[in-house]
Amino acid sequence: MSTDKIITLVAFGFYMIVMILIGVFYSRKTKNNEDYFLGGRNLGGWTAALSAQASDMSGWLLMGLPGAIYLSGTGEVWTAIGLLIGTILNWYLVSSRLRKYTIVSGNSLTIPSFFENRYRDKRGVIKIVAAVIIAIFFAVYTASAFSSGAKLFKTLFGDSIENAYLVGLIIAAVVILIYTLLGGFKAVCTTDFIQGMLMLVAILAVPIIAYATMTWDSGFAGALSKNGVSSPENYINLFKTPEGENTSTISIISGLAWGLGYFGMPHIIIRFMAIKNEREVKKSRKIAIAWVILSLAAACFVGFVARGYLNTQLDGNNSETAFIRLIQQMFSGNFALVFIGGIFLCGILAAIMSTADSQLLVTSSAISEDVYKGIFKRRSAKDESTEKKALMIGRIAVLVIAVIAFVIALDPNSSVMKLVKDAWGGFGAAFGPVVLLALFWKRSNLAGAISGMITGTVFVLFWSYIPLIQNTDLTKFNGADMITLYDSTGIYSLAIAFPLALIVNVIVSLITKKPSEEITKEFESVKTIEI
Repeated sequence: MSTDKIITLVAFGFYMIVMILIGVFYSRKTKNNEDYFLGGRNLGGWTAALSAQASDMSGWLLMGLPGAIYLSGTGEVWTAIGLLIGTILNWYLVSSRLRKYTIVSGNSLTIPSFFENRYRDKRGVIKIVAAVIIAIFFAVYTASAFSSGAKLFKTLFGDSIENAYLVGLIIAAVVILIYTLLGGFKAVCTTDFIQGMLMLVAILAVPIIAYATMTWDSGFAGALSKNGVSSPENYINLFKTPEGENTSTISIISGLAWGLGYFGMPHIIIRFMAIKNEREVKKSRKIAIAWVILSLAAACFVGFVARGYLNTQLDGNNSETAFIRLIQQMFSGNFALVFIGGIFLCGILAAIMSTADSQLLVTSSAISEDVYKGIFKRRSAKDESTEKKALMIGRIAVLVIAVIAFVIALDPNSSVMKLVKDAWGGFGAAFGPVVLLALFWKRSNLAGAISGMITGTVFVLFWSYIPLIQNTDLTKFNGADMITLYDSTGIYSLAIAFPLALIVNVIVSLITKKPSEEITKEFESVKTIEI
């Protein structure tokens, strides 16, 4: 192994050890489920903001999105625009009201618990449905993070370590598991804060330095031309493909539809529930939106710059490594440069870890609070033995979901962007409409919520995973005879599933029994309460 790679490996090792030590530190402060899952509802503004956004912007921010732009040009920026709009709306519409409502409604510690308390579901049906959905889609989502970590490791050390993808997959999974299992929510949020700052520094500094180096003696268009882009003016045009065709309406709608997912992301909106007070909510909102604007713009810039800067052209199989290769090419030659490059590469690792840990923790809370404690152990929350067992069950759930995600991620050809897209669409369609209607429509009821949740989930699975259409072009989709509706139409499932689930929720709520007076009074009280 070369000296450069040894230096990079040392930087990685140091970073991972720091994350584990944070987990050990907070393990001593975790005494009960509220500490483990919500950090005692005591998050400050900066930690809440960066934790929410770092857990949101996973490996796809530094790998999937730049890779898509590297291949297809500015037309892929519509996804980033949709995500920015979704982030702003989520912080302004959902954050404050959800925090208040979850406290008023039985001090809910999880999203499924909030649904149960909001609709007075005494049988716990909505908890079970929500917990199953969380387990399904977070297994896929966590797999995307593990896959990102494995691809990072393979790209850096593939020629020096045998089976580098598998080794990287194991390392990523083990480190994330250790500090998540030990420290719980506070450990995750603290590491997310550090990782959010590191991600931002890496994604801002690298493309700016590369752009300045690349264009000092020629324009950006000239650099693109040298690297095989036949029509640079089309490549950097929002409404054109690199081949000169108009960006399709379907592509624009599908890109913007990503913004709908935010309302239903458990690992993001759980942060709203944990913020200390209303003043910190307002502070978090500003910090989070500023962070997202900078990070999304920089991620898109990475894709453009990599296309003009890299010495070797990347194809669809390795385009997601564009940022990694950009850092490698820029920071080489001497110890100082390699070490700086290693720190920036830790920014990619940070993006991966900050999402996977949050997803595992939310899955843990769903199994522990909503299935075990909420359904099988309907006893007082003050029962100490129940609390301890629930905490243990939650940690076992983290391990189980991590194993499932590990198996899904074993395929080295798996696309980070596709895995994220499927999970994002599932959560957005299943939970997004329910969250919005639960918070802002007092006529919403239990039957409508469950119906909408199931509709969104089934549609996404049906649209994205079930091959129903005959493939008329066997040169595409790996020559498969049958393809999915998504493959056939190019329409992102969330663009259809979200409004469909919303409509079903409203219709079923209107044709079934009105909410009780108790539920209505609680709904109205949230408007004026100060917490």
